[in-house]
Amino acid sequence: MTSWKTWAASKQTMTDRNEDRNEDDPAATPDPEFERRILAALELPAPALSMPDLPAIESDNVESDNVTVLPTKKRIGAPVWLALAATVVVAAMLGVRLFDASVTYPSLADEIVAHLEHEPHALRPTDKPVSDRRLARVVDSAVAEFDRERSLITYANTCTINGKAVPHLVIQGERGPVTIILMPDEKIDGAQSLAGRNVNGVILPVGSGSIAIIGEAGERLERIEQDVVSSVTWIGT
Repeated sequence: MTSWKTWAASKQTMTDRNEDRNEDDPAATPDPEFERRILAALELPAPALSMPDLPAIESDNVESDNVTVLPTKKRIGAPVWLALAATVVVAAMLGVRLFDASVTYPSLADEIVAHLEHEPHALRPTDKPVSDRRLARVVDSAVAEFDRERSLITYANTCTINGKAVPHLVIQGERGPVTIILMPDEKIDGAQSLAGRNVNGVILPVGSGSIAIIGEAGERLERIEQDVVSSVTWIGT
């Protein structure tokens, strides 16, 4: 790269040549004092540009009051999130169970209708029957016998009604699934009607217990009632 001094020397040479060429024309002759000032200005030393070295800051050992150390956030891994989610789900389920256990209902019919609203998955139209093993596990042979040849049983589960574990079955009716709840320890004096959102049903006295039969609104339950009552035999009564 050409230095300022080299450029200035070239400028001086050109000036000398101009003076020689323009000796006959005083108006074209440059001012020597002006030229000298320009050359002096161009020869001023310019310091080299450099960045100062900054001291390293240790985040764990900072003593300066002018520096704020931000806490390091650790990323929560997927296993931790899954564990937290599982904890929330379990807590919610326990909360629901405790809440249900503390709820009281005006009547047995009201409790049965409320129970059905909490198990909508049981009311699926299907032609797939539950296995004999599943049905035997739900309908304890020491409590009752249920003749499955009379109806297509598509759901079987043990539920709690009035503080007692009872069989909850679903068969397929003309208009859709029909719920049957066997309650061998719930003795009633006479039939009780059931009514809920888009459902109708009845609780029938059967021996020392009772059976609830609930279908969709408009379902004709008379034939189902006869088949179910004929299919159930309480053991030990």
